[in-house]
Amino acid sequence: MKSFILLIWKLADPIYYACTRLRRTENSLFRVRLTRYKGRPIVLSDGCEIAKNDLLLKIHIHNVRIFRDLRHVKNDLKKTRLLYREVERSLPSLAAYVQSHRKQDEIKGIIGITMINRGYKRLGFEGSGISNRFYTWIKRMIFVPIYLVFAPSPSLRQLKKQKPNYLFMSKDTLIEKYVDEPSREQKIPSVLI
Repeated sequence: MKSFILLIWKLADPIYYACTRLRRTENSLFRVRLTRYKGRPIVLSDGCEIAKNDLLLKIHIHNVRIFRDLRHVKNDLKKTRLLYREVERSLPSLAAYVQSHRKQDEIKGIIGITMINRGYKRLGFEGSGISNRFYTWIKRMIFVPIYLVFAPSPSLRQLKKQKPNYLFMSKDTLIEKYVDEPSREQKIPSVLI
């Protein structure tokens, strides 16, 4: 069944990619697009305030690639560690993408939606529940095939416990945490050095 879902996903992925205006980021697991935030206002731990219609970079993990890379890993813990490392390895490319974007001054931060409920804080993300029940239900339905493919032994009971959440990271936190020092120095005008 997992192979069948993965095959359908591989066939549908290029269509999904084209319809959602996603863009690839270099050397990264992420595909991204600009979006206007529609949720309730939120203040992140670094003081960044995100309100309705603020410009955010929405991140999507390239699920087909993850499934392909991890399908032979049977151990849940090992699979989770590998996914964590791949996300962590991709964040510097995401920071560079934001820094070089023509709308970088308007972008407040990044946003993603996940059913993962642990480990994201160490990466610099902050979680928040989704207040719209209909949107939560839609996202839950979208995550069902992901769960069925990714979980080594999926169960209905475990699936019911999963709940989609927003993940946020301010642009300042992203750049401070994931841009290396030489790149940061290049961004400072030479008159200030």
